[in-house]
Amino acid sequence: MRIIAGEFRGRSILSPTTDQTRPITDRVKQSVFDVLAPYLSDATVYDLFAGTGSLGLESLSRGCKRATFFESDRSAQTLLKKNIAALKVEDRGKLVAGDLFAWFAAAPLSAEGADILFLDPPYRFLTERPVDLRTLAQNIATKHLSPSGLVIFRHDSASALDLPNLHPIDIRDYGSMRVEFLSART
Repeated sequence: MRIIAGEFRGRSILSPTTDQTRPITDRVKQSVFDVLAPYLSDATVYDLFAGTGSLGLESLSRGCKRATFFESDRSAQTLLKKNIAALKVEDRGKLVAGDLFAWFAAAPLSAEGADILFLDPPYRFLTERPVDLRTLAQNIATKHLSPSGLVIFRHDSASALDLPNLHPIDIRDYGSMRVEFLSART
């Protein structure tokens, strides 16, 4: 895996050694970031189910102000910490380890909120944990998203899940993968 554009263009990042995470392909990542380009400058980014941090690190490379990575898998956390250190972005990249469902449920209203929030759960969560994902979306939309913030929801195109208080503004399919760009604004 590598950073594809910006300050760290071409730099390799450590990738997962197991199938616990699903790295996004360069082609899809480029397409997603082409859409996000106008929103990245000085943005606050949340990377949920971050894995080894590909999306948040790409955001940092392209000029976001800071990225917060949420990951529960210990092996992915270890690689993510190494990736943050290798790019020397410890001052702009923060890891929140543990259960992100609990973190978002307990966290108080965010003063600033995320401008861009990557919601990239394991595909099986859409069928195994839909209530948890809907509750997470509710917490994100009402307490953790800036007024003009975007949620980028990546999932299997064969599965659909309406997320409360988030409305699609763009939907793109890449083979069996769907990327939805969602807003809390109606």
